[in-house]
Amino acid sequence: MEFVRWPANVVGSLAPYRQGFESELEGQGYTPYGASGQLYLFSHLSRWLEHNGLGAQDMTEVTLKEFMESRRKAGYTELLSERALQHVVAYLRQLGVAPMPGVPDGPLEELLARYRAYLTDERGLTASTIKTYDHYARLFLGEQVTAARLDLHELSGAEVIQFVRRQSSIRSVADAKSLVTALRSVLRFLHVNGEAPARANAVPAVAGWKAAGLPRALSPEQVESILASCDRTMDSGRRDYAMLILLAQLGLRAREVLRLELDDLDWRRGELLVRGKGHQFEHLPLLHAVGEALSEYLVHSRVQGESRRVFVKTLAPAGGLKSVGTVTQALHNACRRCGLAPVGTHWLRRSAGTQMLRAGASLQDVGQVLRHRDLSTTTLYAKLDHRSLRELARPWPVGAA
Repeated sequence: MEFVRWPANVVGSLAPYRQGFESELEGQGYTPYGASGQLYLFSHLSRWLEHNGLGAQDMTEVTLKEFMESRRKAGYTELLSERALQHVVAYLRQLGVAPMPGVPDGPLEELLARYRAYLTDERGLTASTIKTYDHYARLFLGEQVTAARLDLHELSGAEVIQFVRRQSSIRSVADAKSLVTALRSVLRFLHVNGEAPARANAVPAVAGWKAAGLPRALSPEQVESILASCDRTMDSGRRDYAMLILLAQLGLRAREVLRLELDDLDWRRGELLVRGKGHQFEHLPLLHAVGEALSEYLVHSRVQGESRRVFVKTLAPAGGLKSVGTVTQALHNACRRCGLAPVGTHWLRRSAGTQMLRAGASLQDVGQVLRHRDLSTTTLYAKLDHRSLRELARPWPVGAA
């Protein structure tokens, strides 16, 4: 189907970039209908900029907010959020004609920007972990860093303890534990960079015990039901099946599934490269069932595009999946189809470890496949191997009191 050039006549400051933007939308997998809204928005922005004596070089964040406000006042009912402009702005910034986002404003933002760079470059943390740490660091530093006080050299342990007490009183135990973990991280960062005394040890621990019990996992029959519920006659079903079987048979984490790239699949050697936590890379065998599911998806259902990610969106704009929520939702949908309560993706990882133990693998072997850094983590999976545990149980002595 020919890509519709619409609207045909764009006037204003952005007119020279119209054809290129249309081609960009087409390359991202937009249908003519889906692209029409973006093209109308592009046309309106072009006219508005020219009317106000502005050009693409003036498209700052403030200017774009003023444009969207003008649309609301003019009575437009669609494409009114700043997110609606993201494709237009990203394209013009890629060309170098629109300014990039501004530098951090103020001492707090500058400090947080350096902290995020430290977490990325030196600690190698994932984007979701960095986002969490940044949130808690902002809460703490927001009370400490102002325009009048950038110096943290007088930070006391009492201030740290008082902050934790205030925040813990309004949070769940799990949330409070995340807060103190992030707080220790930012305090270590400040100390290493010579901006604050060593105060990480002043962060109090959060008391929170839970009843002892077994880790949770699925039975082999439940795992098979989940996989069988995927409709492999449909594109979405083939993609979901391929993602879930990676979780169930190789024990990958959801984020590791998303990070999988085409170049990570070595079909000749029968291996795949796993991009694990903390930028750790490991090779795992490409099991027959896993390889079959991946090849079926790649050949028949994967949308072609520039992305090298194995798992990509089925709708425009084309590109690799970015949110682990997509993997989680695929598992939840599969659980509902086979009459199970929705569970998290880590249940399939634990089920994979348990099945390996039942098949005779050692704890060291399981730990290597699941890429545990500490064998004590792997021992938790032994608790789930009920059959082996029953063999170890000794009968109660006859006549014992």
